[in-house]
Amino acid sequence: MGRQVGQLLGGSNARLVDAGEQSLTIRPVLQVWATHMKTTIELPDDLLERSKAVARRENSTLKALVEEGLRLALRARSRRRGASFAVQPFHGDGLTPEFADAGWEKIRDEIYRDRG
Repeated sequence: MGRQVGQLLGGSNARLVDAGEQSLTIRPVLQVWATHMKTTIELPDDLLERSKAVARRENSTLKALVEEGLRLALRARSRRRGASFAVQPFHGDGLTPEFADAGWEKIRDEIYRDRG
């Protein structure tokens, strides 16, 4: 007769049973993945007190208020990053005739002519 091996699950343990031999019980190892980090920040007293008051009034926590504030600040900064360059229009007819067909080297030399 062939060997029969089965697995019995009971609660959080798994027991391997081999026909004619001793059974082996395997217990899972607890794995903890840290998804949050604790840190210390220093806040001015007045800002801390005002923040605590807002959290109490909104039936929330200081932690939730800080998280919301950080998310808003980061979102605002990421929006500004894309708009860092703005085209500045000018009124005129473009380059003077002397530089109309000039290459960059000639224009650059003229810009820095008196600057050594």
